[in-house]
Amino acid sequence: MHHHGYLWTGPKQRFDQEALRRPPPPEPPPAGSRPEAIQRYREVAAVFPTADLPPLETAYWLLKPRSLVRGTWEEPKGAATWLGERLAEYAPHLSADRDPDSTRLGQLVDGVTGRLRAGADVSYGFYLEHPMYLSLAVVTCSPNRVNAELPCPTARDFGAARTTSSNRE
Repeated sequence: MHHHGYLWTGPKQRFDQEALRRPPPPEPPPAGSRPEAIQRYREVAAVFPTADLPPLETAYWLLKPRSLVRGTWEEPKGAATWLGERLAEYAPHLSADRDPDSTRLGQLVDGVTGRLRAGADVSYGFYLEHPMYLSLAVVTCSPNRVNAELPCPTARDFGAARTTSSNRE
């Protein structure tokens, strides 16, 4: 089993473009469908695989470009450490009205190792200073428990430099 970390920050308005955060249906609309349905399918089919937007379902990060992987770890503890480091890095920028205290952030990180060890994915989102948003995710592969047919990047895809818990963006 191994784990991949993903990080996205950007305008909350862009994050809210949910249609672009879903993979396209496996089949295009049937012939004779409304032109706007066909156009929407084409747009999503073209944008989803390359967009850096976090997918609505955490496992679908695995369909995104491998360049979006921020780190790969064999052990859940390394992935949890990376997540904790990112939370500490962004903590000063968390929105004042949504600012979780450091105890709560620590509890989030403490629970991550166990969840990853059990084969689950982890995904968190936080409001940063208006209008920004932070999305952090760690996806488990071996294969992915939620969606086993998704392709999983391997440590070999990134080289040795991308496989330690000390990866920074």
